[in-house]
Amino acid sequence: MTNETTGSAQAPDPNHPNHQTSSSSAAGSVSFAGSTGSAVSADLPDWEKRFRAPRIGLPDWAEDAPDRSLFVSNATGTFELYAWDRGTGAQRQATDRPNGTTDGTLSPDGAWIWWFSDTDGDEFGVWMRQPFAGGPDEPATPGLDSSYPAGLSIGRDGTAVVGRSTDDDGSTVHVVRPGEPPVEIYRHRESAGVGDLSHDGALIAIEHTEHGDAMHSAIRVVRADGSTVAELDDTNGGAEELGLSVMGFAPVDGDARLLVGHQRRGRWEPMIWDPLTGVETPLDIDLPGDVGADWYPDGSALLVEHEYQARSELWRYDLRAPGGGASTASGPGHPLSRVDTPAGTVSGATARPDGTVEFLWSSAAQPPEVRSTSGKVVLDPPGFKAPGSVPVTDTWVEGPGGRIHALVQRPAGEGPFPTIFDIHGGPTWHDSDSFASSPAAWVDHGFAVVRVNYRGSTGYGRAWTDALKHRVGLIELEDIDAVREWAVSSGLADPKRLVLAGGSWGGYLTLLGLGTQPEVWAVGLAAVPVADYVTAYNDEMEALKAMDRTLLGGTPEEVPDRFEASSPLTYVDKVRAPVYISAGVNDPRCPIRQVENYVERLEQRDHPHEVYRYDAGHGSLVVEERIKQVRLELEFAQRHVSVTEGGGHGTA
Repeated sequence: MTNETTGSAQAPDPNHPNHQTSSSSAAGSVSFAGSTGSAVSADLPDWEKRFRAPRIGLPDWAEDAPDRSLFVSNATGTFELYAWDRGTGAQRQATDRPNGTTDGTLSPDGAWIWWFSDTDGDEFGVWMRQPFAGGPDEPATPGLDSSYPAGLSIGRDGTAVVGRSTDDDGSTVHVVRPGEPPVEIYRHRESAGVGDLSHDGALIAIEHTEHGDAMHSAIRVVRADGSTVAELDDTNGGAEELGLSVMGFAPVDGDARLLVGHQRRGRWEPMIWDPLTGVETPLDIDLPGDVGADWYPDGSALLVEHEYQARSELWRYDLRAPGGGASTASGPGHPLSRVDTPAGTVSGATARPDGTVEFLWSSAAQPPEVRSTSGKVVLDPPGFKAPGSVPVTDTWVEGPGGRIHALVQRPAGEGPFPTIFDIHGGPTWHDSDSFASSPAAWVDHGFAVVRVNYRGSTGYGRAWTDALKHRVGLIELEDIDAVREWAVSSGLADPKRLVLAGGSWGGYLTLLGLGTQPEVWAVGLAAVPVADYVTAYNDEMEALKAMDRTLLGGTPEEVPDRFEASSPLTYVDKVRAPVYISAGVNDPRCPIRQVENYVERLEQRDHPHEVYRYDAGHGSLVVEERIKQVRLELEFAQRHVSVTEGGGHGTA
């Protein structure tokens, strides 16, 4: 039920679900610059313009052909992949499917665009490829049947390492050499996936959870024949809740160093591990919050991404500087130096061969841009620009598990306001000071918006994220309720006009909150939610079953009381507020059958509710569809909550 899957060609919205739908041939000659995204009426309200404004993601570039790039854009009204030749300036739309495409990458030589093809948003499919310059699509990994994707890495000789997940086989990893049948090199019932392939193709890093804890991975490095080179397991066989993540092999032939994320000091931070020698090199980067990293193209430095209190920044860590193995300060003589970025959120960054850094940046008030440390905007989409919104303010509230961070946006006028608690998905995710069209729409309509980084959210240390165990859903709602009490007592929120809303895990918390806190909420808006936990578990993809077993401590048969306590269906008869639910009929994460079970119970009570079903998966990549869904939510809330009573005057 998590929703944080991202493709190599990064979408411009970090909260945007990554879903693909039915396949069609690539659009070949369609020009990005000539897209229809610029034809928008000036009479449209700002909230619609924010959705319709052409947007782009951070360009991915081919390692050995850096002028060849791949990016995601909604320029035609649907998020699709685009090829960009930086040398000539030529751009073309590479994919064209009714419900969009975002999961794609380039081969190291830039000759091929790889993209994942599923059916109607079900996330179950195969990898396809097409020539960078255009041409017909073809199966990229012939001989491999459809599956859920579990990582992909492409070697310089054309060899691909493909991770797959199916309900029948669990997790498998295959080596696919050009012109040869796939060779399976790994198989396990628990979740696993491809981390990376070394620059020379000799080593493969696999993230796995064979110990049974889907929240804390171990790393195994194997040869191309599947034989083990080395293992790194901070869980001690599942006895400790310490995770590892693959950040990438050094981008140099013959260099076996692997950049690894670890949690040994209570947060995510990088270190360097050589699986051939076993040597671990700590990087004592003295920055608060979570720290990620990636290699500079020549392997001489690391691009450090630092997340702290819902904002992020970039640093360069020079591995050749004095003390380059460890540092606790920045400045002359130290390896750590600041990469200048504006205040807000960096949703992705990459170091180019010339030493510049390109990054996707936004704030709650300012729409996203792909910028460069050269001072230029890297790629400016055509047409009009999205209107800005109001900035966020930070609130810290004492809660039952510690201080809770919330982000608040206020409309014009005097409070108390009708207030929407917009709950993020994940659950291991977090809201940040980044641009998001949906919260901005609510502000335009006179609502205050509160977003809570409840226990389970990332960015506040390992203990905060790992607190989400066994009392799943109920823990997060305790934090949301503490922030609700602050919002009312501070005069921000009108206690009679509170809306609980969210998508995916946020939709789950919405339905659970309506049933366990029925006297609090005036309206509930749940998008692609978990509604009946047991049925959801039985119908969802295998990787999410593993996550649920980790969160709840077992299967529905093993811990029935926990599933019952955490299921919205258990409390459906206590719901008082009108309920709006939207659901994708092909959703593999929060499947439709369990939503229908919940709706049937509402119908039996003749409880006020509306259901919107759409022909896609766990969200939509089509701009018109996203606008329609937000409009339906706004209209439903406005029918049940006055926006002119006591403040918060807005526009319809």
